[in-house]
Amino acid sequence: MDDSDQTQTETPTRITDPLTNAFGSLKDLAPELDSLQELATRGSWRSILDKVSRARSLSLLTLPHHHLTYLAYNALALMKLRRFDDAAQELDSLEDFNSSSYRYESYPHAYPNRTGSMVPFSLRWLHAVLPFKMLNRQEGLDRFYLLLDFVRDKLRQKKDEKLDLSASVWRKREVFVVYSLIGYHLTGKEFGVCLNLVRELLKNSDDFDPVLVSKLGYIQMQIGDLEGASKSFNRVEEVLKSKESDGSVVELRNLVNRNKALVYLIGKDYVSAVREYEVCIERDGNDVVAVNNKALCLMYLRDLSDAIKVLENALERAPTVMLNETVVVNLCSMYELAYVNHSDIKRTLSSWISRVAPDDFDSSCMRI
Repeated sequence: MDDSDQTQTETPTRITDPLTNAFGSLKDLAPELDSLQELATRGSWRSILDKVSRARSLSLLTLPHHHLTYLAYNALALMKLRRFDDAAQELDSLEDFNSSSYRYESYPHAYPNRTGSMVPFSLRWLHAVLPFKMLNRQEGLDRFYLLLDFVRDKLRQKKDEKLDLSASVWRKREVFVVYSLIGYHLTGKEFGVCLNLVRELLKNSDDFDPVLVSKLGYIQMQIGDLEGASKSFNRVEEVLKSKESDGSVVELRNLVNRNKALVYLIGKDYVSAVREYEVCIERDGNDVVAVNNKALCLMYLRDLSDAIKVLENALERAPTVMLNETVVVNLCSMYELAYVNHSDIKRTLSSWISRVAPDDFDSSCMRI
């Protein structure tokens, strides 16, 4: 979605809210954009680069917002393929995001009666993420906090104007940006900053967010506040009890069981943790966290054979969902522990992955 001042609706997408739609359809947003969206969903990032190059060379992009939308897809594809210098060059080709060149009212004949910025939110997000990919952590943090300020300014504006739908969109973006910041600060073990971010978000929230409260519990566990973590996890479980009659709470129920499993993991009660993860998997076989963590618990219990079977079966059953570097790294580590001929087994796995993996899968994680 662009940053237009008009009330807009979201188009569901798998790629972390990079390109939602302020127009009637994806085809209205830009030529062939629906095919780009499909390619992104499949992880066909090289094909996206080809399509963008074709559209540019044939001058298919006739309106300013066409160029911005295609540039966002192109930059995302370059980052997914770890071509970070090329992605930086693409983003550097833009003027300041607040430039009048990127406002609808600067082109009244092309966009009659439209006002506001046409810059997709995705471009602002990619601009913040890129420094982390290029190992410039401080610049990345600076950009993310500037993005958070921008989002909160927009959120306040929409609330003041009583544009409830638009405010809801910006609230989701605020949560998304804060979650990203929490992830980066967790990587740096800056738990105090993470606690402040979570608590500020909770304070400003009108609704109970079980995922955010669970995140609070996880951070509390990291700093040794087991009592506080238990209280946070219990709050999530209480919300579940109030929704027992709701048939659409599978994700929330799994969240509760995963929280319980974390408590068991801290106490090294791996048998009980496995039991909680099995409940999750029975409820939703595509729960990647539960599948991966169940296998790790079995490994800790020295049951390498079953641990390997858990991951192999999951990959075979649902490769699109389960195939990520974390799962593959863990499986390869188990091979190394279990088999003398682990190199041959990993090559067989690598051959299979090369046929089914998206373009951005990092095969170096297999350590062959």
